[in-house]
Amino acid sequence: MAFVQSGMKVGLGTGSTAIFATWRIAELLGTGQLRDIVAFATSKATFAEAVRLGLPMMPDDLPHDLDVTIDGADEVDPELNLIKGGGGALLREKIVAQATRRQIIVVDDSKPSPRLGTHWPVPVEVLLFGWRSQARFLESLGAAIALRTNHDGSQFVTDSGNIILDCRFGPIADARHLAVLLGARAGIVDHGLFIDLADDLIVASAQGVEHRTRLSPRR
Repeated sequence: MAFVQSGMKVGLGTGSTAIFATWRIAELLGTGQLRDIVAFATSKATFAEAVRLGLPMMPDDLPHDLDVTIDGADEVDPELNLIKGGGGALLREKIVAQATRRQIIVVDDSKPSPRLGTHWPVPVEVLLFGWRSQARFLESLGAAIALRTNHDGSQFVTDSGNIILDCRFGPIADARHLAVLLGARAGIVDHGLFIDLADDLIVASAQGVEHRTRLSPRR
């Protein structure tokens, strides 16, 4: 785990890819190859797994910025902008991404695309209060809306007690502008467009592992 060194404060991502990093950090701590790590989780599920593994954890108020965070993504464009939130943790993931000095995204080779929205909807986390107003607003921007549910058909609720509208825009011509529109709307808590927040991208495929880095600094 070349990105994580002893003494670091580490953000732990959410999802089926990011959990491997949590397991590996715990393994290296157990063997003594890493020391003095303190971690911060991007979801209740990741927190529970980290505690089960015995990782030292920061409190929920995030008293310090993080040295590095390792997380996944649902879709990545050539500029390393992301769609995240397929696991429902987009709000906490973005808080952590904005509080970390180096954000490393690990994906398989199905996730890169020429334009965000080509393969994946944009998750939008909204307050339950007045949520249909947000749905109409999102439809006015061209989205096809689906209220996220659990596997049993019950309503999905985020760790922060909100609901998620999955918004299919198709390929998004200007993801940065869309992010501004979504961020300005009362009732939208946050959205799954992560613009200028990834520093490194690790793409794993049958041919090997590719490491890409952001060409321009974070804004």
